[in-house]
Amino acid sequence: MQMPLCPKLWDRSPVPPENAITINGTVVVAKNFGLSAPGKSTTLRLFSGTQIDHGTRKGKLSAEAPLRGGKKSKHGKTSTTTYHVSFVMEAEFGTPGAVAVKNGNRADQFFLRHVQLELAHDRTIHFECNSWVYPYKKTTCDRLFFINTSYLPSKTPEALLLLRDEELRSLRGNGRGERKDWERVYDYDYYNDLGNPENPDHVRPVMGGTRTHPYPRRCRTGRALSNTDEVTETRKHVINLDFYIPPDERFSPGKLAEVLTLGVQAVTHFVVPEMKTMIQGNNFRSIEKLTEDLYTRPSQPAADGEVMDRLKTSVPSHKTYKQVAKNVKDNPVKFPIPQVIQHDREAWRSDDEFAREMLAGLNPVAIKRLQMFPPVSSGGKKSSITAQHVESQLADVTIEMVCKTALCFCFSVWSNDTIMNACWQAMRQNRLYILDHHDYLMPYLRRINTLGVCIYASRTLLFLKGDGTLKPVVIELSLPASDGGDGEISRIFLPASHGSDAHLWQLAKAHVSVNDSGYHQLISHWLFTHAAVEPFVIATRRQLSAMHPIHKLLDPHFKDTMQINTLARSILLNAGGILERTMYPGKYALEMSSAIYGEWRFTEQSLPNDLVKRGMASRDPAMPGGLSLHIEDYPYAVDGLDVWRAIDGWVRSYCARFYHHDAEVAGDTELQAWWDDVRSAGHGDRQGDPACWLALDTVNHLAETLSTLVWIASALHAAVNFGQYGYAGFPPNRPTRCRRFVPQPGTPEMTQLEADPEKFFLEMLPDRFTATLGLALIEVLSNHTADEVYLGQRATSTWTDDGELLQLLDRFREELRRVEKRVVERNKDPRLNNRRGPIKVPYTLLFPDVAGMEKGLTGRGIPNSVSI
Repeated sequence: MQMPLCPKLWDRSPVPPENAITINGTVVVAKNFGLSAPGKSTTLRLFSGTQIDHGTRKGKLSAEAPLRGGKKSKHGKTSTTTYHVSFVMEAEFGTPGAVAVKNGNRADQFFLRHVQLELAHDRTIHFECNSWVYPYKKTTCDRLFFINTSYLPSKTPEALLLLRDEELRSLRGNGRGERKDWERVYDYDYYNDLGNPENPDHVRPVMGGTRTHPYPRRCRTGRALSNTDEVTETRKHVINLDFYIPPDERFSPGKLAEVLTLGVQAVTHFVVPEMKTMIQGNNFRSIEKLTEDLYTRPSQPAADGEVMDRLKTSVPSHKTYKQVAKNVKDNPVKFPIPQVIQHDREAWRSDDEFAREMLAGLNPVAIKRLQMFPPVSSGGKKSSITAQHVESQLADVTIEMVCKTALCFCFSVWSNDTIMNACWQAMRQNRLYILDHHDYLMPYLRRINTLGVCIYASRTLLFLKGDGTLKPVVIELSLPASDGGDGEISRIFLPASHGSDAHLWQLAKAHVSVNDSGYHQLISHWLFTHAAVEPFVIATRRQLSAMHPIHKLLDPHFKDTMQINTLARSILLNAGGILERTMYPGKYALEMSSAIYGEWRFTEQSLPNDLVKRGMASRDPAMPGGLSLHIEDYPYAVDGLDVWRAIDGWVRSYCARFYHHDAEVAGDTELQAWWDDVRSAGHGDRQGDPACWLALDTVNHLAETLSTLVWIASALHAAVNFGQYGYAGFPPNRPTRCRRFVPQPGTPEMTQLEADPEKFFLEMLPDRFTATLGLALIEVLSNHTADEVYLGQRATSTWTDDGELLQLLDRFREELRRVEKRVVERNKDPRLNNRRGPIKVPYTLLFPDVAGMEKGLTGRGIPNSVSI
């Protein structure tokens, strides 16, 4: 086992001071169902932050003080117990700088919220803890907590220097042994826990550590092995919730029970009824019947018995199971009709809505401005889209463009040169855009299409109309050549509103939506937020002391991320898991995301840099924020830039509070170790790309780096996560896989399509069970939980004793409130057609919701962290 790296902090035999003083304090512990409360055997000792014991080279140490009393209390929404404690020490003890807590319980841990000391002259000292304290019998080590004052390493009081260093070394561990529940050790590992070598169908390659499969690192949860890249870490159950993660990264017991309750209710409502009716067929009979079955079915039982039985064998404790059972019973199931069909059951079919969701849907981060016509793949192959394909779609605006260039043409006869000129003119005026799901998919299509699905690679070209909306003008669907070579077979589809061409156009759009759904879930959502952030969490815990100001800045943006990622690897991403069962890449999902990660750059993840990279904006010093959007009514970008500027302003003012010169950044030993850990270990597979990272040598680079990280963890994740139920909760709008290709003219399949277009459409989409399993997943992911802490908020007002920082946070919060007002105003502006679109749903995914009072499927609010 991994022995705790806790130095012996003191000799426990108390020495009564001759000239004694007493410091009284309160200790607040969260109440947790089923866990014993700390008793008199739990003791605390204080370290001086100003007076050194020259024998230990640490701050002077008080005698042990036991807890007294234990009165029920309330702190925010949390039920707590407040204890009293009195420390007796010598008069020359100085000002306390750290507190060490010994849990004397025999078995149970407790969650310590804070310790507060009352000093002379109405002065108080606060220790913000928010941490699990395990029994000394298990840890053989006391828990150390520092005062809530921030110190750069070079400015740390001498009495706390050695304690600061020892605490960090203990958190890094020694890289050996198997983790135990009570250990606080942060170490890196590959994604070697997704497969099961004992089942040939569930063997999966290890992600990370090789050129073939680069990937961000995760936190090590099992035994450290020398050949990690060849070993698969296995789970005890198909659905496993009993795994190690460092205690302070775990959900609170209440949140774990809430998330499990959502899962039980979603499965009971959506999946179980489908399993029971599959004998009647596994296809939806009509769109109308689909809507009726999923959203207006009779009330279901509170929970299915089989679901609860499986949960009972998976959760880490019977106490958690009992709480979930109680929650399920007390909270009736309510699943609203998804927003996309709330006001108009047919609007989702329209070309306008299909295009609008690329700007204001749940994946508004993939569309790019077209900068080469015809499009060219990374290997140099030209698309089969020609100028003639877009002629009929651009004819009305082409005349206007050509007139503007004072060129004389006979408009009754269009030459190839004239048409090509129209395409180039549209590009030059920033009016042609592309949703490109081609290059990254082509290498995998042969293998993916052996899994019982029918998937194309796609390119969709769109034209920016005069009213600011996008019009899809052509879709290209491609397959690898049948001869096994590197050639392609492509088909072109053009918009149509009548006859067979209209049916084919709808099928082509559905295939594009399938591509986009897979990219959204695996790349935009999982890889670019969840997986990308976890290495930063690990590096922060390993290298930045809790006293470091950057640790305090980032801490709320890491809440629950490691727990939700571990759950995802256990239930969603694992071999045979929900994503493999519902998304089209199947068992190649993580492998495909690995190929995309091979080109990921952290420097491109800030919103301004991302927009410029995708050609959606240009640098313009005359514009607010130095950026000019090419589509003015781009809701994600417009609201996002407001949020980005608020984040960046807060981060820059925060950094300026501690770093007055660039040399202070370059000379911060902990900060530089953190940055090296992120690049060489956490994202080690991307360290060879110099463009991937900024050098952390100036205050400006530090602020840009931190703003980008905060943006990813908060606003970017909110934009791609909390709209899932609203848009994808209606499976025909965002299907996740296809079971049929688009039929060729003159085939029996084409005859079937013409005879009953809706039946063919539904038979092409995922079957009932697959669709409802995916629906249950996104319903859980789209929920805001009760303990969410939103951007601009902190869990407590005592996270720092720095009054100026508290004022800066207030200003940040006020700026976010101004952002909220602007979002509301934009959504009311009838000129901004992309804010609501044909489905009449306002864009609120980047509405900060600073008040943060609502939970559930709100479709709004930016939590601080990637927490679900």
